[in-house]
Amino acid sequence: MPKKLVIGGSGFVGSNVIRKLVERGDDVRVMLRKTSSTRAIDDLEVERCYGDVFDDEALQVAMADCDVVYYCVVDARAWLRDPAPLIRTNVEGLRHVLDAAVDTELRRFVFMSTIATLAVSTDGTPVTEDQPCNWYADGGAYTQCRVDAENLVLQYANEKGLPAVALCISNTYGPRDWQPTPHGGLIAMIAAGKAPFYFRGIGQEVVGIEDAAEAMILASEKGRVGERYIISDRFLTTRELHTLAAEAGGVRPPWLPIPRRVLLALSSVAQLAGDLTGREIKFARRAFNMVDKMSALDHGKAERELGWKPAPIEDSIRDAVAFYRAHDMM
Repeated sequence: MPKKLVIGGSGFVGSNVIRKLVERGDDVRVMLRKTSSTRAIDDLEVERCYGDVFDDEALQVAMADCDVVYYCVVDARAWLRDPAPLIRTNVEGLRHVLDAAVDTELRRFVFMSTIATLAVSTDGTPVTEDQPCNWYADGGAYTQCRVDAENLVLQYANEKGLPAVALCISNTYGPRDWQPTPHGGLIAMIAAGKAPFYFRGIGQEVVGIEDAAEAMILASEKGRVGERYIISDRFLTTRELHTLAAEAGGVRPPWLPIPRRVLLALSSVAQLAGDLTGREIKFARRAFNMVDKMSALDHGKAERELGWKPAPIEDSIRDAVAFYRAHDMM
């Protein structure tokens, strides 16, 4: 039986892809850095190999005897003052992996992309995969390197014959978020009654983590080479999202509105202070570029071509809150 390789399997999406594969009975190999936390997969029987995305020899060894590669590596620190680490990992590191992959006989290379690579709606209609990113110049370093990365994958598919598929995954919520993710950590705070606010005038696309992982596997079986697919349940305002978290935690729904204009002004001041002092501030304006421009999306292509059907996000929010509570993360 050919092996399934997951690169970046210690992360939220990657670890859930591994779990889905193991549950199906697949023979799974995971490529990790020796410094990576493996708490999310320590209960699973998988083969481990070690190396990073710049280690060409390790990549060749990891891909041997594999028919599918799930690439789940991303540096998502959009707040960084110096974008060099983002570009190094998200673009330059990816190129090493793609060069190794084209020399193998893969059936599919499934790339974990992001909805940041999609367009912003100009007329209020939901965005589809056919619309290219129209805010690259305003997106900041994180968005730009993610667009560059996705374009690189599709270039290898179109010009070098790599059987690659890209999945534009929205903000993921659900259990086993061990780090936790920044957006998951906020949900935990709200569910604990520690953050009774919402951002007025801002919303986001959301999806359950298990649905995102399932989409990655479906893409390896049914995804068309050179295509990208939107993987998201639906668009929620932050008030709706925060209310779901509060209800799951049994606390009062958010009642304190923070207008979009105020949020952006405060994050701009925080960014300036960080830049002047040389400190990394997570609440920086550059980290809110994508949130500020988020549009509703149409995931119909994933339903039609992959047979993907997401569960209601309410289920994933409840499961996430139960996980955070059970592990004293609230």
